[in-house]
Amino acid sequence: MWARRRRLIVACLSVVLGLVALVAGVLFDDDVDDAVQVYTGPPSTLAPTTTFTSSTTTSSSSTTSTTRPRPTTTTVRPTTTTIATTPQAGNELREGQSGPEVADLQRRLAALGYWLDAIDGAYGPSTTHAVVAFQKASGLARDGVAGQATLDRLEAAGRLQARSESGRVVEVDLGRQLLLVVLDGRVEQVMDASTGEIAGTTPAGRFTVYYEVDGYDPGPLGVLYRPKYFIRGVAVHGYPNVPATPASHGCVRVTNAAMDWLWASGVMVMGTPVWVY
Repeated sequence: MWARRRRLIVACLSVVLGLVALVAGVLFDDDVDDAVQVYTGPPSTLAPTTTFTSSTTTSSSSTTSTTRPRPTTTTVRPTTTTIATTPQAGNELREGQSGPEVADLQRRLAALGYWLDAIDGAYGPSTTHAVVAFQKASGLARDGVAGQATLDRLEAAGRLQARSESGRVVEVDLGRQLLLVVLDGRVEQVMDASTGEIAGTTPAGRFTVYYEVDGYDPGPLGVLYRPKYFIRGVAVHGYPNVPATPASHGCVRVTNAAMDWLWASGVMVMGTPVWVY
């Protein structure tokens, strides 16, 4: 009797344990894996796109967005540098300065015919070359700086004298390294120039412009800017470097800006007389 009851109890316990195991499998088997997964939403069918702005780069897709942080800006109080431009006793004007005193200097040079690209109160390369041209004409040191000696001489100076007396003539003064634009004996413009380093390579004489190239003209001795030839391969042309002394292979160098003016003004067209002395 007791054995029968024990078998019945064991059978009931087996059924109960089976039911417990079944319920545990349903409740916990799948949820264990899902609990450690992060839901990212449905998969996107579009490729991620990137949007660029002037200061911030943003990369975005259907699920994430990352923005590059703006750099930290530090504001520094600006430093102001004042350049004295009043040519009092012992003072001087030089390239890089600006102001009314520089404008006065430019006006005085232009009134005497020394070529400038602008009267703007800024002491740039054009003003430096005009000062050098005046110093050449006046027998002063050729440094391009308007010191007291240059300013004093400039105050009392007059226009240069031409050798030609009539018509339009371009004169090249080898001794003073100057180019003069002359009309009916009056010097209209004076330009800083540099001729042949070796004496005789810039021939003296009276010639005419017989050929010109409106652009860069490569030759055996270098590239010439907008040259106007007056004898064989010798020309008046623009060049980046126009020193205060003879330095060319024989041509007459002026600045590129001055050469542009010679073309634009029409003062040195084909057939214009060129006197070299």
